[in-house]
Amino acid sequence: MSLANRDRSLVPRRSRRHSMTLATALAGLAVIVGACAPGATVAPSSAPSSPSGTASAGPSATAVAALPTCGTDPVQLTVLFETGFDLPNKLSEEFTKQFPNVTFSISTDQFANLMSSSARILSGSNPPDLIRLPSLVTLAKDKLLKDLDPYATAFGWDKWPQSQFTQNRVGADGTRGAGTLYGFGLNFSMTGVFYNKKLAAQIRMTQPPATVADFEDLLAKAKAAGLVPIMQWNDSASGGGLAFPLQDLMAAFGPVQPINDWIFQKPNSTIDTPTNLTAAQHLAQWITSGYFPKDVNAIEYTAAAGRFAKDEGVFTFNGDWQNGAYTKDMASNVGFFAFPPGTAGGPLGAMSAPLTYGIAASAKHADCAAFFLNWVSTNPTARQINVTNQGSNPGGPSDLAMPTVDAASVTTQTLQVGAEVGKSNGAMDFIANSTGSIFAQGWTPELQKLVGGKQTADGLLKAVQVEYLKELAQQ
Repeated sequence: MSLANRDRSLVPRRSRRHSMTLATALAGLAVIVGACAPGATVAPSSAPSSPSGTASAGPSATAVAALPTCGTDPVQLTVLFETGFDLPNKLSEEFTKQFPNVTFSISTDQFANLMSSSARILSGSNPPDLIRLPSLVTLAKDKLLKDLDPYATAFGWDKWPQSQFTQNRVGADGTRGAGTLYGFGLNFSMTGVFYNKKLAAQIRMTQPPATVADFEDLLAKAKAAGLVPIMQWNDSASGGGLAFPLQDLMAAFGPVQPINDWIFQKPNSTIDTPTNLTAAQHLAQWITSGYFPKDVNAIEYTAAAGRFAKDEGVFTFNGDWQNGAYTKDMASNVGFFAFPPGTAGGPLGAMSAPLTYGIAASAKHADCAAFFLNWVSTNPTARQINVTNQGSNPGGPSDLAMPTVDAASVTTQTLQVGAEVGKSNGAMDFIANSTGSIFAQGWTPELQKLVGGKQTADGLLKAVQVEYLKELAQQ
């Protein structure tokens, strides 16, 4: 997964080319929508022309006139994926199986670097056809991303549940949540608390905690038992992973709408609120109590995931994109629950956001890239790959069936929690996605200072708000 933005120089990217067959599955993970099954292709009323001038929708699609496709001539899609996650690679491999004329030239980079380098990459002479998007507003304002609304009409995305697209719309005033569509989710992920069942049993945890106080009691018991209560990352390369528990605490002690307003850049929004201060104070107390590893500021995302899988940590705050890896490494020893509310029976809140990709405004193969995105959410094989590999909800049309999921798997738990969060209207975007550099210049350094005893809970929120306003003024 990846969640935030950072302003760092571009690190060397791994680049590789592969041919694949456009098979059945480019899965889209979605939390608010729900289902994966044999997909239908929606006939458009109008559509952009296909790259080769033909409209062959492929073996699993219904023949539709004027539908944007990859055509039949050789096409090489240039794509920029996020380092550390093989879902896009698996989807592209399957796509080439089904559509042998399409191959992929793949580059990868850290999410943090994408935050700071996307504008430069998209404005270059040879931008990628498809790119992982850490943020949208500045890129949309600078006209570096393609308007996807014509594709929404052509493929029938405008008939899907629109909650799938809200976070990827940008208005003329620069606020997110409405306006032109610039991004598409390969799936819709959500976050919460994973736990090691064997270690949880050692501290006599028999059911998920009902309140924050209950959870903090478990943390104290884990510390007393000589266990690492929470395995988390907080290094600069991966970004401040302590933002995950911080945002969960924010939702536990206050409403989620002001958080989303701040992320969507609504006028006069602030992260520096009384309830958010309470949340930050709890996080600060967790730090001083030794509930995180002493070297948390030096731990990268992949290292944290690996250490948790090796029984180092009773809990970890992460997203359902990690389901596949946890299942592989921990089998039935991993469980999941939504972070509890401040008071028993209160509403649940969780980060729930699309795994967003966009098409460069000057992409050479825009129609093929859009066809690929549509295929991910509607093709049964792609949807199954999405759920099996990553564990998130694939989204797509509301009448599609959910792919097969092992009833005993952690994926079943994350999907159930996602439904509960939806009923509570507790879905939030990630606080690191509010502006292009807020993760790199705001959250990450201030959270690291908090760990190092050089920042306070109050100072953390104030410093991030100052950085936020500075970045808004520069947009």
